[in-house]
This record gives sequence, C-alpha cells and structure tokens, in this order.
Amino acid sequence: MELRKWGPLRGEITVPGDKSISHRAVMFGSLAKGTTEIHGFLQGADCLSTISCFEKMGISIENRGDTVLVQGRGLHGLTRPETILDCGNSGTTTRLISGILSAQNFDVTLTGDVSIQKRPMKRIIEPLSQMGADITSIHGNGCAPLSIRGKSLHGIHYTSPVASAQVKSAVLLAGLYAEGITKVTEPFVSRNHSERMLKLFGSSVSTEGTTVSICPAGQLYGQKVMVPGDISSAAYFIAAGLMIPGSEILIKNVGINPTRDGILHVCRAMGADLTLLNVRGQEGEPTADILVRYSRLHGTDIAGAIIPTLIDELPMIAAMAAVAEGETRISDAGELKVKESNRIAVMAQNLTAMGADVTETEDGMIIRGGKPLRGAAIESHLDHRIAMTFAVASQCAEGVTEIRSGECVSISYPCFYEDLMNLSGKRR
Repeated sequence: MELRKWGPLRGEITVPGDKSISHRAVMFGSLAKGTTEIHGFLQGADCLSTISCFEKMGISIENRGDTVLVQGRGLHGLTRPETILDCGNSGTTTRLISGILSAQNFDVTLTGDVSIQKRPMKRIIEPLSQMGADITSIHGNGCAPLSIRGKSLHGIHYTSPVASAQVKSAVLLAGLYAEGITKVTEPFVSRNHSERMLKLFGSSVSTEGTTVSICPAGQLYGQKVMVPGDISSAAYFIAAGLMIPGSEILIKNVGINPTRDGILHVCRAMGADLTLLNVRGQEGEPTADILVRYSRLHGTDIAGAIIPTLIDELPMIAAMAAVAEGETRISDAGELKVKESNRIAVMAQNLTAMGADVTETEDGMIIRGGKPLRGAAIESHLDHRIAMTFAVASQCAEGVTEIRSGECVSISYPCFYEDLMNLSGKRR
C-alpha cells in the first residue's frame, strides 16, 4: 500500500462495530437459550473466525452483514466439531473459547495462523488447569495449537499477573460451568465487556475493586445486542484529526466504556481539541459522537492503571507523540510485546525509519517529538494496528510511505483505507 500526504481530513465517519463486543455477542449467544440478535457486528476476519468456530460446533448463525442472528442451544448445547477449530489471527477467539471448551463433554483441538501460534497461551492454560481443565500446548511451547479434553471444573480465586481481559474472560467463561464461585483478581482493571454482557444474558457476576466473581449459571438467555463503534478503530481518526493541519472529523456512535477510553484521557493530556457529543447509554455500553480538530499537541507520560484502557491504541499514540512537541514516555506496556507483533520494537523501528527520535525501553518507549517525518518503507508484520497507524502517520510525512502487507487491516477494519481517502476528498 503506497500513501502520500493528501491534506486536511474533514467530514463525518462511522467506524465498524466493536471487535471485543462482536466476539462476545456470538459466543454468549451460542451458549444462551433462544435467539440472539446482534446489530452493528464487525465483519472483520477475527470476528468471522469466531462465527466459524461456533458453526462447527453445531450453532446456526445467520450473517446478514450488519446484523447477525445466533440460534443458541444453551450452555450444554455445543457438539463436538468434526475438524480442528481454526481461530485464524484472533487471540480473543483462541483464549475465550478455551475457557468454554474446557468444560464441554468432548475433546477438541484449537489452532490459528502463524501469528497465533507464536502468542503466549500459558496465561490461560495455567488458571484453567487449576480449575481442573485438561488443556495442553501440543508442541510444548506454551502456544497454539492447543489440545483440550473436556472435564468437570471447580471454581478458583485466580490472581492474574497481567491485566488482560482475555485471561479474565477465559476464566469467567469456564466459571459458568464450574462447581462453586470463580474469582479473578487483576493488578489493574482490564476492559469489562464480558462482565457487562454476561449480566445482560442473565449470569450472576459481581465486581469489587479489581476482583470479578461469577457463579455457575443455570441458563443464559438470548438477547438483542447493539454493538457500538470500536474506539480502537476510531483511534486512528481521532489521531488523524488532531495530527493533520486543517482537519476536523466527527466520529459517530463510538463506544466510550470507561475501561476502554484511555486514549481520550491521553489526547486531552496532550492538548487535544476533542469534544464528546450526544453521550448516551446503550444496552449497558455507553457511546458518544467524538468531534476532533487539529491541535498543537505536546508530550506526556503514560503509565500505570491507564495502560489496560488503551493497550491497543498505544501504537497510534506513539505516532501522535512523534509529531507532538516535547517528550512522551510510555511505560508499563510490556503487553505490547505479545500482541500480533512485538509492537514496542516494531513501532520504534518504523518511527525511526520515518525520521522520529524514538528509544525502545523494556516496557515501552521514549519519543522525543517535533522532528519532521518522511515517507519510508513500513514493515507491518501482518499487524493490522501497525498498518493503520502508519497509514495515518503517512499523512504527516513528506514523500511516499509504503506499507508492506497493508491488507492486514481486514482483520479489524476492512474499509479503513477507503474511509481515510474519503475524508481527504480523494477517491480510490
């Protein structure tokens, strides 16, 4: 994908549905009794992997595009798949479905693409094994493919060393089937879509501080789920509006769940002209329209409890810091190393190639902003968030930016490049 500076971005945009909520709506709908109607479903490759896995376990799912109908068969209605379950590039699918499968009355093998087979799965294997699960890494390296033999489970109180919604959710989903109460305590609160949606479907879930508890469920019931726009996808247009001179963008119907809105706080700390309009609650998930205007940004420090609320947005924030005045320090972000790529190393390498002053650290990076950016060859490492970040950064750079394997944006935002061009007044 070759891009060059197009000028100001102006207009309105609606980003695709939230990826985390789309995944969970299909999963919980499959385990519920009756029909679950999902509106605003994200038609990205990751979420389609979740649909495929549950269809292979006997769930009837009608994908009409923006709306998906899931005919749930209850907590014990899944059937043994005839083939290996392929989770594609989706860490959410792999980890969450492992919690569900650990309690079934059949055995299954989970796999995924080359990226998934490098991502750490010990973080779910260990707590699920403590609950009585028989789950192993087939190659013995703590990664997929995974062999899962369904077993009876018991509740535990698991203290997670990382604030990870995927780890928390895997344990909570296993807890639906376990004997006794299951608890998860995190160092910081991670995104809470599972807790919110489990309550919507009729599960008994409670939260106290950084600890979430779930009781075994007798039954879940199909629901109507309204999926808001994904704030992780909106982040690229929030940043573009702030970074590119003369820009003004209204991003409509974005989820602003407090466990996901860290980017809004960081943008304001950097001096952003950012306004929330039409704030409302919708099926347990708050939403708003976000108006952003070009701003002269300055550096800030990003660390601690805010990190889990913006972990997927940190690559874009790092690019914003490169055009901001002054120094930005990102710390406590070691989780970036185990995403679709090592996002600390990849961001440092690619920003440096564009002329930015970046120092990679053990758990983040230091960006000394204000240096002019130039076009460069960007290695996406098949990481959708890296590709989208540098598509935006290209709009602040002189010359041509080449994003290699740029088509990987289809994982979460299939129409990303088209939307970016349209805001510039260009057409493909």
